[in-house]
Amino acid sequence: MQFDDLLTEQRNHRSTHIDRESTLEMVSTINREDHRVARAVQKQLPQIAAAIDAAYPKFDRGGRLIYVGAGTSGRLGVIDATELQPTYGLTSQQTFGLIAGGNQALTKTLPSVEDSPELAQDDLAAVQLTENDVVVASAASGQTPYTVAALKFAQEQGAIGIGFSCIEDSPLAELANYPITPVVGPEVITGATLLKAGTAEKMVLNMLSTGIMVKSGKVYQNLMINVVPTNGKTFERAKKIIAEATQTSTLAAERALDRAGNNVPLAIVLIETKGTIAEAKKLLDATGGHVSQAVKLSDDGQRA
Repeated sequence: MQFDDLLTEQRNHRSTHIDRESTLEMVSTINREDHRVARAVQKQLPQIAAAIDAAYPKFDRGGRLIYVGAGTSGRLGVIDATELQPTYGLTSQQTFGLIAGGNQALTKTLPSVEDSPELAQDDLAAVQLTENDVVVASAASGQTPYTVAALKFAQEQGAIGIGFSCIEDSPLAELANYPITPVVGPEVITGATLLKAGTAEKMVLNMLSTGIMVKSGKVYQNLMINVVPTNGKTFERAKKIIAEATQTSTLAAERALDRAGNNVPLAIVLIETKGTIAEAKKLLDATGGHVSQAVKLSDDGQRA
């Protein structure tokens, strides 16, 4: 498919007069188009769920969640990976983003780098991919050479390849183990894929990463439990999380946190199971650190 024929590059007949609209009319036009994004993503929920179910066991076994892309798509991947680290207590080795042109491409537009398959192979070879890794490759057009080559190389190494694009029959979608293709249609400003396509990517990446984190035990109920108390602010946040998770007082939460050596998941299991530290640690070890499973295992044991 020629670049000019891509749906993401077509003119949007609903916004051809945007340059003559009042400011309120203009933002209303943009907002109406944004509503189409959520509907397009909704149609991809089965594919997103399938990708999560395939990815989280790999992540659970020590695999990494790696994002690749060029330009806007690459920057959004880097953002998602970076935000996962403080939110879920991950290291920069567990999740990170690779963008065509490297870190300088985060703030500058670098010519030609997105057209280099060789650069993609070099970038991924440098991080020593394994079959436990999960690679999320994003390109609005689905045909960016850097991104397509990165996904192909990842699959050759045995890694799972998840492909995001806004074109259903793109090379990226055809190559991916798990293609996710919300068709958002032409942009309000012709070809400006930082708009609807970028919004769709942000929504999809959020769903993917959140789903993987939840399934990997980084969440209990709907609470971030892997916060590491390192200062007054995070210590107070940890106490609040424990208190809300266990429906107890902040004083009881503080005592449990102290007994657990500032380990929030351990403190929660300690309160929820009413056992000893040793018993709580054993439950977490048996369930790979999944608090929900540890609590259920304790409940099952007590009923037996």
